[in-house]
Amino acid sequence: MKAFQIVPKIREYERFAEFAGEAGLQAGDLILTNEWIYKPKIEELHLDCRILFVEKYGMGEPTDVMADAVLEELKDSAYDRIVAVGGGTIIDLAKVLAVAEADDRVADLYGRMDALQKVHPLLIVPTTCGTGSEVTNIAIINRTDKGIKQGLASSAMFADEAVLIPELLEGLPYKVYAASSIDAMVHAVESYLSPQACSLSELFSEQAVSLLIHSWKVAVASAQPDGWKQYGAALLRASNYAGIAFGHAGCAAVHALSYPLGGVHHVPHGEANHVMFEPVMRAYMEKKPDGRLYQLRTMLGSLLDCAPEAALENLFALLGQVQERKPMQFYGVTAQELAQYAENVMETQQRLLKNNYVPLTRDDILQIYRNAF
Repeated sequence: MKAFQIVPKIREYERFAEFAGEAGLQAGDLILTNEWIYKPKIEELHLDCRILFVEKYGMGEPTDVMADAVLEELKDSAYDRIVAVGGGTIIDLAKVLAVAEADDRVADLYGRMDALQKVHPLLIVPTTCGTGSEVTNIAIINRTDKGIKQGLASSAMFADEAVLIPELLEGLPYKVYAASSIDAMVHAVESYLSPQACSLSELFSEQAVSLLIHSWKVAVASAQPDGWKQYGAALLRASNYAGIAFGHAGCAAVHALSYPLGGVHHVPHGEANHVMFEPVMRAYMEKKPDGRLYQLRTMLGSLLDCAPEAALENLFALLGQVQERKPMQFYGVTAQELAQYAENVMETQQRLLKNNYVPLTRDDILQIYRNAF
């Protein structure tokens, strides 16, 4: 039996300055971030830390090329703690740095995944409301040499501290908020339905779903682009709770099927998950509408003021109000690619597929892709 645990200490602050003071950020620390995050909230503190802007090494989600460029930049540098301030790309790269020796490259880390050791203490400060990665021990890297996204996972990659600061969401563009919060919902739902779930992980999944739906309903009703920002603290907690839940119970088919969209067509992770969420859930409904899926529908119905039978449709409608769900072909996917995607998912994503609510065959996955196309 897998024991439930929360490894990082979790701290909450209103402002980054409060965190910097209490953590004693100093010259021996490396802050990994983006310039657009650093300039408005951190620069004014005149910290003595070394600052590394990740966009210097590449844009978008993390690749082996980007990670290797950062490792090359730092190989002759001496630093103590790593402080990751950013979204999923920053956090995943920071986890890589935390376990990398001076001469390592990403391929080396995959080659000795079971023996990785923490080299640098790691503090993670998320600046989006979806990844939940601040409390997990996995980084997802697009391995361009292999043409797949692949998880790098080790207990050594857990952060020492996860730090939630609502101030850092203030400049988040609406599109990023929407995609990242939908990602958090997918984390919460997939972990709730997972065969690996336990009574404790369920509590975090349920609370994440509740916080997200409440925040979305009010934000959508406000009809204001920034209506969601009054719920910054709640959204950070929802993302964090969902991260704790999927850190125990895992993600499943939605994530597995979304990876070709991200790896091949460079669709942002949360947006790719949104594309796949509805067709995967419909497939689950066809195969086994009772059991835990009925429990989920009952919970959703209480939050959406509807009967369990209408809960998923109402959730899909609410998601569409937060961000329009587009078909796969919108992103340049062709019908000819679908069969190969289904084959690749079966070959490379068993880590995720084992957490499916019900088993899915290659033909099931291909049909889900066709329904999403």
